[in-house]
Amino acid sequence: MQQRIKIIVAGKVQGVFFRASAKKQADLLGVRGFARNLPDGRVEIIAEGEQQALRQLTEWCRRGPLLARVSEVSVAETQNSDHFTGFDIH
Repeated sequence: MQQRIKIIVAGKVQGVFFRASAKKQADLLGVRGFARNLPDGRVEIIAEGEQQALRQLTEWCRRGPLLARVSEVSVAETQNSDHFTGFDIH
C-alpha cells in the first residue's frame, strides 16, 4: 500500500550532503518525493512509497550520512498525492 510521509530532520544536516545521500537512499528503496533545506537549518523530506520502504528511509534519516549529526527526526503521515515520478533535491 502506497503512503506519503513528511520527515523533518534536525541537527547538523545542512552542508553535509544529507539531501544527496537521502536521494541515493530513496532511489535504492524505490521511494518518490523530494528533499529540501529549510531556512532554520533543518531538512524536510516528502516521501511516497510502500510502507516498509518509508520505514527504512525514516530509519536511515535517524543516522544520515557520515558527516551529519542528527538530533531529532519527526515523521507525519500526509495525504498521498501519487504525483512524484522520482526523488528530487530542491
